[in-house]
Amino acid sequence: MVAGGEVGGDQGGLAVGWVASLKQRARALKSEVLAVFLAARHPRTPWYAKLLLVAIVAYAVSPIDLIPDFIPVLGFVDDIILLPFAIAFAVKLIPADVMEECRARARQETPDATRAGRIGAVIIVLLWVALFVLAAIWARSSFAHNETREILEGGQTLRSSP
Repeated sequence: MVAGGEVGGDQGGLAVGWVASLKQRARALKSEVLAVFLAARHPRTPWYAKLLLVAIVAYAVSPIDLIPDFIPVLGFVDDIILLPFAIAFAVKLIPADVMEECRARARQETPDATRAGRIGAVIIVLLWVALFVLAAIWARSSFAHNETREILEGGQTLRSSP
């Protein structure tokens, strides 16, 4: 029989192992995405594979989805299931030797990509901060009391609040 302390320790170990596995998969996915990008630009990649990859990227960044995202659970099915299957299909259309060459290049270029990734992350964080500040300014001006709004607009109030 397992004591309560041991079960807690095992769960912690499983969580750490799961997080490590997830990080490893994320690194592999990052490298694979770069390899697919390189393969799309490779001269020996067939035109139909390039066309499919362009269509996948266009669909992924398009605001129009097959299943709208606002539908609970089903809205993200196309993003979670359809896009990975479409990418896997496109990879199968790329010749194996081209894909292997691009994977090797992706493994070599990964350190340079981390700098670009950090710059991209900083830009995204700055955009979110700017959106938050703009939303706060809008909310303050929209929901301010009439007296406060008149003061903000340079008007004078004739009555005082109780």
